[in-house]
Amino acid sequence: MICPSSTETIAEAAALLRDGQLVAFPTETVYGLGANALDAAAVRRIYDAKGRPSTSPLIVHVDSIGMARSLAAEWPDAAESLASRFWPGPLTLVVRKQLHVPDIVTAGLPTVGLRIPSHPVALQLIRCCGVPLAAPSANRFTELSPTRAEHVERSLGDRVPMILDGGACQVGIESTVVSVAGARPVLLRHGSITVPALEALIGQLELGSAAEPGQPHAAPGQHPKHYSPRTPLLIAGRDTPPADARVAHLHAADVAEAALYELLHTLDAEGHDAILVTMPPDTPEFAAVRDRLTRAAARE
Repeated sequence: MICPSSTETIAEAAALLRDGQLVAFPTETVYGLGANALDAAAVRRIYDAKGRPSTSPLIVHVDSIGMARSLAAEWPDAAESLASRFWPGPLTLVVRKQLHVPDIVTAGLPTVGLRIPSHPVALQLIRCCGVPLAAPSANRFTELSPTRAEHVERSLGDRVPMILDGGACQVGIESTVVSVAGARPVLLRHGSITVPALEALIGQLELGSAAEPGQPHAAPGQHPKHYSPRTPLLIAGRDTPPADARVAHLHAADVAEAALYELLHTLDAEGHDAILVTMPPDTPEFAAVRDRLTRAAARE
């Protein structure tokens, strides 16, 4: 059920979350499917609703650095520098977790991903709940991430009791993920905060490697196939659509990050046989778009 965001509906959503239920809510990146991150049974409902494998950890949304530090066993200098610069905002920091963070949240790993969203509805909801919220994107696993409440309803239907409508997401692509849990910082997922911007603050980043099949992933969004529209997405120069196919053409370099998923949702609803995308340049400002499109075009 889609509900306009108001003080009253946010309070209702907070009550559902405290009761162990799910609520979809807007962030500046994409809409999240939220549950009380400290309630393992509630978090299990996220995995069931999405059809998400237990090897894919969840990002925990908090309303302050203080709440983040209450979930972290260690808070290194790099975490403080990055949080002070980029929070609230589309950056997730992976740190070693406290024991009271349920293992289901972290895919059994000793680390947890944390961020403060900048969307006012998300912040008000967390503050009203008084608990951190585990919240992956509010869609079926591997499908296109939602940037509007209507996208959530289309994907999850009656699997979520309440969808808070906060309008279109401003950033429109998932957060950058950086691990500061080891000796050197590691980039685990590209996002709108670029590698040069991060390295200007904390020095050179290492690039994370893919997990072995069946093993926990260090961050969400690492499966080869992910972020996929239901219409087959093809990459120009690599894939060739059938001669008689009705093809929509997308020049990714002409699309801002904030509009990428929005445009893909629109094309997906138009009944094309395929979407043929021309990839943007391999430069830092397009790294997140290239990552999402490459995974969206994967066949398995």
